[in-house]
Amino acid sequence: MKFDLHCHTKNGSLDSNVALEDYIRILRRKGFGGMLITDHNTYNGYCYWQELKKHTHEFDDFVVLKGIEYDTLDAGHFLVIMPEEVSLRILEVRGMRLWTLVETVHAFGGILGPAHPYGAKSYSLRHAKFMQTAEYMAGSFDFVEAFNTCETKESNYKARALAERHRLTCFGGSDSHKTLYVGTAYTEVEYLVTGQNDFLEAVRTGCVAACGGIEREERSKYRKLIPMSTAFRVYNRTMGMVKAYSRRHNLRELYQQ
Repeated sequence: MKFDLHCHTKNGSLDSNVALEDYIRILRRKGFGGMLITDHNTYNGYCYWQELKKHTHEFDDFVVLKGIEYDTLDAGHFLVIMPEEVSLRILEVRGMRLWTLVETVHAFGGILGPAHPYGAKSYSLRHAKFMQTAEYMAGSFDFVEAFNTCETKESNYKARALAERHRLTCFGGSDSHKTLYVGTAYTEVEYLVTGQNDFLEAVRTGCVAACGGIEREERSKYRKLIPMSTAFRVYNRTMGMVKAYSRRHNLRELYQQ
């Protein structure tokens, strides 16, 4: 069964212009059976899916999984997938340190792994100071995004090598924000997945068979003119500070349960 495991919807990510309905229709035409919604620090896209299902049966043959792309304070972006019955508001409050994120996700039965780990500075794992000198943290991951359509061949090669060194499952995702790139990366699961917990079991039992896709040739001319990674780093750190109180409050409540 084929999935796109890195999807940004217009319904949840400010930088996406692809409505969820369009996402599903394009993926189905390309032979995909499911997708993972990974909007930035929010489950709004998935909440939209839950409402959509109440009003139409058009997408009953397609599996939509609930995920999130989380902005850590010190290790770039991480894809997080929690069990169906678990809802953690803290995952919508950016800025946790990686150790805290790992402990929290695993304590509640979820899985996580770095998105585009060898991508641009400020939102990739390779720029984390502790990962520059040692890879001990990689042993606590459940998977690695080994193929990302946005990245170069070299970046994806290094990501796959990281996964192989630590015997981690490889994910592939298009990281699409535009319809042009929807379904340009894939992950194959060996059996029919019907929901969230099925997918978690597939990862844990080694039933993710393959991933791959096509890297983009086009690079935006604006990226050459604007230091995007610097701008994003400033934005991320600023928002992290703004959310600091909410993050501490949610963590206290979480561990007092």
